[in-house]
Formats: sequence, structure tokens, C-alpha cells
Amino acid sequence: MKKILVIFVFIVFLVMIASCKSENAVFIDNVNEKIKVNVEIADSPEERTAGLMFRESLGENFGMLFIFDDEKTRSFWMKNTLIPLDMVFISEDLEIIDIKYAVPCREYQCINYVSKEPAEYVLEVNGNFTIRKSIAIGNTVNLKVLP
Repeated sequence: MKKILVIFVFIVFLVMIASCKSENAVFIDNVNEKIKVNVEIADSPEERTAGLMFRESLGENFGMLFIFDDEKTRSFWMKNTLIPLDMVFISEDLEIIDIKYAVPCREYQCINYVSKEPAEYVLEVNGNFTIRKSIAIGNTVNLKVLP
């Protein structure tokens, strides 16, 4: 009985941690509405390298926000990424400057998706999310990122 209680407390703890992580969000202002995307943060070299590799699914309004220390041309690839993604490149002024539609890659050589302009942030969401939500270059973004 004591073992079950310990397991239960551990599960509750994990759920609390997961709910805290979902507090990070990106709000995108398109023409008609403000779209909220709950995000995981990738702000270390290790987290940015791993990205969304090996994920089999991603919730409809969920994504990963890559945060860099500076604004410059960004290059991403889809090595070991199992789901199609939209890569939303965002300037330091929080404007969407490019969107790439990326396909999974399980090969040795993968396509490099390079931003047309310098970006300080990259938001990855499900493939065609930006089309479904009418998100376009020039839209502005608000970040709610916890320390």
C-alpha cells in the first residue's frame, strides 16, 4: 500500500511539472484572431540539437520554441524527425520573417531549411498549422516564456 502511495505522489508530481512547462506560450496575431501555441522551450545547444526528433505526434496547438542569443540566418534540418512541421522564423522584433514547410527525413542527407532573413526565434508546429490558422509572414508574435 505504501508503494502505491509513493507511485501516486510521483505521478502527481510529474503532472505538476508538465503543467508548469505548458505555461510557456507564443501568441500569434493573424488578421482575424490571436492564436495561442503552448510551447516547449529549446534554449540550450543540447535542446536545440534534439528539437522534436523522434516524436511521433504533436498536439494541435503545441510546438517548440527555439530561442537563440542573437539574430542571424538560421538553418534547420529534419534528421530523425518523424512528423511534418512548419518552421516559423521570427525576428528579434517579434515579426514572422519566414515560414518553411518541412518534411520528415530518415535519410543520411536531409534538406536544410534556411531562413530568408535573420531570426532570433524559430517556432516549430505541426505541418500546415500556419495554413490552417492563416499565419503569414509579417504577422507579429508575443512570447510568454517563464524563466
